[in-house]
Amino acid sequence: MEALKKFFPHAFKANDVKALIISLIIYVIIDVVCGFVIGLLAKIPLIGIIFSILGTLVGLYALVGIILSILVFVKVIK
Repeated sequence: MEALKKFFPHAFKANDVKALIISLIIYVIIDVVCGFVIGLLAKIPLIGIIFSILGTLVGLYALVGIILSILVFVKVIK
């Protein structure tokens, strides 16, 4: 659990509605901004595959952060 707290620090701060909304907004902004930048870089022929994989990993990071935020809010995870 300590490893998750190091990788997803904002997710474990979602104890009330305000903190949950802030956490969700942070993860959505991370996903949108990185997705846009990586989407542009993925069109480069030589390194496009690497950026495509990186974009997938950033999307998974944001998804797991959102799920953890919700689970902390409903007190399934402490």
